[in-house]
Amino acid sequence: MFNWIKKLLAVDGGRLEELNNMKYLIAGLGNMGADYDGTRHNIGFEVADALAKKFEVGFSSDTHCNIARFKHKGRTIIMIKPTTYMNLSGKAVRYWLQKENIPQENLLVVLDDLNLEFGKLRIRAKGSDGGHNGLKNIDATLGNNNYARLRIGIGSNFSKGRQVDFVLGKWSDQEADQLRDILPKSCEMALEFCTTGIRS
Repeated sequence: MFNWIKKLLAVDGGRLEELNNMKYLIAGLGNMGADYDGTRHNIGFEVADALAKKFEVGFSSDTHCNIARFKHKGRTIIMIKPTTYMNLSGKAVRYWLQKENIPQENLLVVLDDLNLEFGKLRIRAKGSDGGHNGLKNIDATLGNNNYARLRIGIGSNFSKGRQVDFVLGKWSDQEADQLRDILPKSCEMALEFCTTGIRS
C-alpha cells in the first residue's frame, strides 16, 4: 500500500517537474512612472509591452510587478515588469521564480546596455553585471549570475559626466524610428530562448 502511494507521488512529482520545466519567466527591466516612459533605461519594459501586444495579453498589477501570461509552442511564459524600480529588480525576479517554481535556467532578463552600440542585441546564458544596477541587484538577490540575459544596446553617445542623463533620457526621433525594427527582433530572440534555448 505504502509502496503504491510512493510510486504515485513519484509519478505526480515527475509530471510537476516536467510542467515547471515548460514554464519561463521573462523579466523586462525598467522604472515605473510616466517620467521614465520612453527612456533608454526602460527598453526592457518596451520589449515586454511588445510581446504582450503580439500575443494580445494585458498586464495586471501583482506582487512587486505588473505581470502578463501567454502560451507559445507548448510553453507557459510569464512576463514581469518589476515595480520595485531598477535598483531592486531582484526582489521581483526572485519572488516570481519561487512562486511559480520556475527553474533559474528558464529565466530571461531583458535590459539596456550602454556598452553595446545602439540597436545591437546580445543574448548570453550568464555573465557579469557590466555595471548595470538592475543586474547587480538580481545577482545579489539570487546569489549568482547563472541566468540568461538579453542585452539591447543603447550606445554611449554622451559627454563625460552625463551618463545618467543619457541613460534616463528619452529616445531621439531617429532612435525611436529604429526601435520599430529593434523591438520585433528582441521579441523574436526572447521567444527563441523559451523554445530552443541559446545557440552557441
